[in-house]
Amino acid sequence: MPTVREARRLVAQSLMRAGSASPGLDARLLVEGSLGVESADPDLILTAQALARLDDFAARRVAGEPVWRILGEREFWGLPFRLSPATLEPRPDSETIVETALARLAGRREENLQLLDLGTGTGCLLIALLSELPQARGLGIDLSEEACRTAAANAALNGVDGRVTFRQGSWTEGLSGRFDLIVSNPPYIPSAEIATLSVEVREHDPLLALDGGADGLGPYRLFVSALPPLLAPGGVIIFEIGAGQGPDVVALMRAGGLEFRGSRNDLGGHERALIFTLA
Repeated sequence: MPTVREARRLVAQSLMRAGSASPGLDARLLVEGSLGVESADPDLILTAQALARLDDFAARRVAGEPVWRILGEREFWGLPFRLSPATLEPRPDSETIVETALARLAGRREENLQLLDLGTGTGCLLIALLSELPQARGLGIDLSEEACRTAAANAALNGVDGRVTFRQGSWTEGLSGRFDLIVSNPPYIPSAEIATLSVEVREHDPLLALDGGADGLGPYRLFVSALPPLLAPGGVIIFEIGAGQGPDVVALMRAGGLEFRGSRNDLGGHERALIFTLA
């Protein structure tokens, strides 16, 4: 039976031949996942059960399944989030939304804020925000019932389940009340571009969470009229956007009477978060 060091080397070689962009990192994560431990002793000998799991993990990765899908969990904002076929993987670039929201609410962190997350998926945005806003309560909406169940489980995993509700629904349909913060990472990939995405995305991320319509702006057009009545005085709206969509989304929201308050770039320097308030 191989040691951890040997297993990592063999898996990395296999992934390199398959064209992985990060074979060493992938191999380390898969070996640790097969053992169920982090930072395993390099000289530890794998059990037969761990080796069988690793063989399965490696075959799935070679076939194009993302590492975090294989492991079933990914970290976001320093918190663990379990995945399901109905949810996107939480990605580091989306932490820009959380950072931006917390900066806008800097003087209100101890208030009883009401938060709304549209297209909640794993619940990562809303749960991360609730972890930083101890008096806030949140509502997450997703068209997928499975996504809502996944998000609810993640809320319990991260200790905020007493302050959040997840509801199946189509965007703002049937919603009432006012919210101090509305966030959304909606589908924003133009339909025709889905087929050009990497195999990790097009074959493993849910289409429902990717396809933003012909030009990728479908959800934002719905938000133009739907969100102003739901925003409390002094409240803020923060969207995630795709590459180059900033000017179009800003124009849409301004036409609907919202005031553009600036944008924030992600770790790669790309415009990622747009900020709006009532005019």
